[in-house]
Amino acid sequence: MIWRTVQLTFLISFLIIQYAGMCQKVEPNPQKRSNAKPKAGNGKAIAAKAKVKGSPQTPKTDQKHHLTQVVNKGKFQKVGDTLTVQAGDTLEMRCKGNPVQWTVPAYLQEDDEGRLKMIQHERYGTLTLTNTTGADTGEYTCYPMYCEDKDCRKDYDKAIKVFIFFPDPQELFVPSSNYYEIIQLRTNWPTTLPCQVTSPLAKVTLHREFPPAEIKVDGKEISFDVKKGFTIHRPKQYHAGSLYCVGSLGNLRQSSTKFMLIYVNYPMAPPSPVIQTSSDSVTVGQDLQVTCTVVGEQDVLVDFTWEYPGQKIGRPLYTRDTVQIVQVDGQNRQRSQTLLLVDDIRQVDQGTYTCTAQNLEGSKSASTSVKVQSAGTAGRPKKT
Repeated sequence: MIWRTVQLTFLISFLIIQYAGMCQKVEPNPQKRSNAKPKAGNGKAIAAKAKVKGSPQTPKTDQKHHLTQVVNKGKFQKVGDTLTVQAGDTLEMRCKGNPVQWTVPAYLQEDDEGRLKMIQHERYGTLTLTNTTGADTGEYTCYPMYCEDKDCRKDYDKAIKVFIFFPDPQELFVPSSNYYEIIQLRTNWPTTLPCQVTSPLAKVTLHREFPPAEIKVDGKEISFDVKKGFTIHRPKQYHAGSLYCVGSLGNLRQSSTKFMLIYVNYPMAPPSPVIQTSSDSVTVGQDLQVTCTVVGEQDVLVDFTWEYPGQKIGRPLYTRDTVQIVQVDGQNRQRSQTLLLVDDIRQVDQGTYTCTAQNLEGSKSASTSVKVQSAGTAGRPKKT
């Protein structure tokens, strides 16, 4: 009897413990529930809960963007300022962000022959270039896009740029379709000779065609950048002529396209014309001369244009241009002048005459008014 009582007591205790465990399963621990994976359709509730807690919401433009090269399937390496990919190999890059936009060298923008593919994925964009050649050498840029609704624009401040070399055993320089490239040398602007090499290891020198000579590159007057070419920082007249680059790497030695440098004395400011007339009051039948003068820097071309009253009816007038070197405050200056001749003046010639002078820096205008009197009133005294 006693043994049966003990068994009954033990059975009741066991049932109580099992019931307590079932109650715990029905009422889950709220701490554990917060770590559970959210079910689909609860996005609004979760977002609201996050805002209550004060957790920061990171906009797309604040995400950290980076550029990587795909070296093997599942293997990536971060890209620096420059990258070297052997010609013939496939280039594949990933740029983190959604969306992103790519820019490539002008050669590929014009005609990539189906070798270039740019695809946007959920979290990143990819750029793939197959059957690469030395001509593909240049700057590649990934722009994260800032979007509001359907309107997107490039985030230039967060652009990631990389200059990619594609060494070609047969081509040291990026090929060009031009045998001669004309470049203007401006006195107030650096000039770059874009003899771009396909390999960063190539040694490059600058040469003059006539008379044949190697040009000294001192890093100050003329410098070299493997990603740009040679830059003449303060062009002078003696820099003009036919120049070219010579590259060498191992046993390979090649010349670039030739650059025809034309020196232009670029003005420091637009011209300031001064206009004068032979008389501001002319009688019908007389002749009128209007001159427009610009005094400025030597070897600076100035173009003149006129606007005059008779222009509206197609009245032809005659102009004569001259250029002289004159002394101004002990210095040689260039005086450019145009003369407008109005023969046998008529009433239609009365009005405003405007001269516009223009050089490479800009243009300015000057005006004067001319009154035409009839022959019957020319000798009459003015009323007081």
